[in-house]
Amino acid sequence: MENLKTAIIDIGSNTIRLVLYKYNRLEGLREFGNIKTVARLRTYLQENGDMSEEGILLLAETLSSFKKIIDDYKVSDIKATATAAIRQARNNQQIIERMEKETGILIDLLSEEEEAYFGFLAVAHSIDTKSAVTIDIGGGSTEITLFKDKKLQKTISFPFGTVSLKEMFVSGEVISKEEKELLQQYIRGQFEKLDWVKQVGIPIIGIGGSARNIAQIHQQLIDYPISGVHQYEVKIDELATLSNYLEKMTFEQLKQLDGLSSDRADIIGIALEVFKELMTLVDAKVFQISKKGLREGLIYNRVLQSNPGAFDKYNVFEGYARRITYEYGRSEKESIFLRLMTEQFYKECCRLGLFEYNEKHLELLRRAAAVYAIGEYIEQDSSSQHTFYLLANQSILGMNHVERVKLALLASYKNKDYFRRFSARFITWISREELKTLRDFGAMLKFIYALNVSKRNIVESIELQKIDEVIHVIVEATHLPMAEIYQSERQKKHIERLFKKPVQIHFYKKGEKK
Repeated sequence: MENLKTAIIDIGSNTIRLVLYKYNRLEGLREFGNIKTVARLRTYLQENGDMSEEGILLLAETLSSFKKIIDDYKVSDIKATATAAIRQARNNQQIIERMEKETGILIDLLSEEEEAYFGFLAVAHSIDTKSAVTIDIGGGSTEITLFKDKKLQKTISFPFGTVSLKEMFVSGEVISKEEKELLQQYIRGQFEKLDWVKQVGIPIIGIGGSARNIAQIHQQLIDYPISGVHQYEVKIDELATLSNYLEKMTFEQLKQLDGLSSDRADIIGIALEVFKELMTLVDAKVFQISKKGLREGLIYNRVLQSNPGAFDKYNVFEGYARRITYEYGRSEKESIFLRLMTEQFYKECCRLGLFEYNEKHLELLRRAAAVYAIGEYIEQDSSSQHTFYLLANQSILGMNHVERVKLALLASYKNKDYFRRFSARFITWISREELKTLRDFGAMLKFIYALNVSKRNIVESIELQKIDEVIHVIVEATHLPMAEIYQSERQKKHIERLFKKPVQIHFYKKGEKK
């Protein structure tokens, strides 16, 4: 399991996708290839229940082309799974046998329960929401789960998806207002059997391409200031507004709409109505989007079988931090050092009454310390700008978008001017009081970073003393750190502004502190 390379093939009712993953302990899980084809296999199911020869040939052609890509990448570990379209085909066993014989790929036909479980597994290991209802609407089925404290409680699969609902309710290219009302009644009736989620008042987490597209469209409409949809949140009234907006568009306009995949133009309105109905039933305040779904659940499961400690669903951020710090040239020892020194310094500040101890603040500081100034890997002179952009514009597992921006502001802190510039677009997200706290914490991190400028991790402890209105910073190191002495003197102005008092820094060799 030191260096796993796996190909996951997801044969859905709407799309067939190949994703290539690699995993090792230092880098964590990384995707290094992603190819999709829109097959709409659900439409090849005939009246007698069989999938037509045309559909089978399309599947074989797609799998054969994927196999060539897999071979080119020299990946031997292949996990191919099929869901509703193949599951609902009466001749599914013959299809599986033919695919193995003609393409060399053995397909694992997932049950409804397995499909729901793998979706839950992906969400649990990539989002910090402790309890939620998940929904994964595909082309031919819809899986719903309930989990509490990251433990799966209930699952159900409905034999309808966006493609089959379109066949049932839509006469033209896109759903009309009258057809939408009939769809809503049908979905409401189907969901009525879900007594275990009625009015539970917890978030809905949407999995899959339709949920991601809805997030992307919404972000485009509101000129969203950062990238990424993982853990993006939309309120039910915003979904209703989006539904009305899409209803007025023609099929051609939908195909050109920014954020919407053209192959979903005819089904996005259907998915949106399903999400709205579930939110009403659950009394959910927010609809969260998970970028991770069935495929990620399959690879998480694959890795966990060999290495049960590879991922921690109760501390999702840790895996991300390990991967990104490694990617940008920071050793694990340096990350641990920065976290420990930051924690010590914060607790000393609290002991002197400079801050009121807050566990959430400390956790945010720990996280920011691990990734502080990672942008210097790209360019030293513009480290602050690169750090902010990198952290604010990529999916960070275990953090919502507001938390992600806070992390980026802290980890990129250079001075008050840069902080003001970076935070300007987020003044409606973060209160003025909290921005001041973040600016203070950023100044603290900049000083801590100066205590390891040589990257030798030689400082062992930090203590603060207040004597005659002067703050004394007492630093103990394994040996006299000349580079750190020079750099910390240059940066002490940041903590002097923080303390609103003069600061003196004293360095001692371990065991010689007076």
